[in-house]
Amino acid sequence: MKSITISLEMAQKVKEFVSITQSCACEILLKSGKYVVDAKSILGIFSLDLSKPVTVEIYSDDCADVLAKLEKFSA
Repeated sequence: MKSITISLEMAQKVKEFVSITQSCACEILLKSGKYVVDAKSILGIFSLDLSKPVTVEIYSDDCADVLAKLEKFSA
């Protein structure tokens, strides 16, 4: 498992983030406080408090390409 902290303050960023995560076959979760949602679900993401950074957890050993794509969202 790999994890990074990102910021998704604008709706356009959320749309781009979901597009990236949906192209990945592995499980990706988004955590904000005690809440956890599927990072491939745009509705799930909008249910979180996006005014604060959130944590992305990628459950795959071969996820360097996904991490590189998500680097632009780093908090």
